[in-house]
Amino acid sequence: MANSAMPAAQRSIPPQRRLVAVGTISRNGGRTTTVRATEAGVTGTITSRCPRCRRTLEACTCTGGAR
Repeated sequence: MANSAMPAAQRSIPPQRRLVAVGTISRNGGRTTTVRATEAGVTGTITSRCPRCRRTLEACTCTGGAR
């Protein structure tokens, strides 16, 4: 009797995928934290905002965010 076993299923090779970018933004009180990951690496910033005008502290002109 000949071997009637069927050949194993050939696995298809998935298409190559690249991570373009993934990130997150969180806001806590007057601070915004931004984190971004790409193939080149991970970057991040923390930005403080004026509680009165909501501009960045560097751009605040209302003095509500006086340091």
